[in-house]
Amino acid sequence: MSTISLVIVILIALLHLYILWFEMFRWESRGPKVFSDFPKELFAPTKILAANQGLYNGFLAAGLIWSVFISDAAWQHNVALCFLLFVLTAGIYGTFTASKKILFVQVIPAALGILSLFFT
Repeated sequence: MSTISLVIVILIALLHLYILWFEMFRWESRGPKVFSDFPKELFAPTKILAANQGLYNGFLAAGLIWSVFISDAAWQHNVALCFLLFVLTAGIYGTFTASKKILFVQVIPAALGILSLFFT
C-alpha cells in the first residue's frame, strides 16, 4: 500500500474510532452538539440504538487497522478496499437518510482512499 493510501486508511480508521467513542459513550452529552437538528429529548431514548451504530463503526475501524498490518500486498489491498467500500456504502446511505454532512465526513474520504489504492 502506498504511503498516501496508508495515511488515508489510518485517518479513516481513527475517524471511525472517534465515532465509536462518541456514539457508544458520549451520545447524550456530545450528540446534541453534533446532531443539532435532532430533537434533544430523543437522545436518551435512542442511546442503545446509537451504541449499536457505534459498534458497527468500530468494526469498520478494526478492518481498516487490520489491513495496515497485513504483510501480503495483494491481501492488504483487498482488505483495505473491502472496508473502504463498507465505509463508502454506509456513508452514501447516511447521506441520504441522516445528514448531508456525512458526504464530506465519510463518503469523500472513503472515495479518496479507494482511488488512492488504484492510482498511487
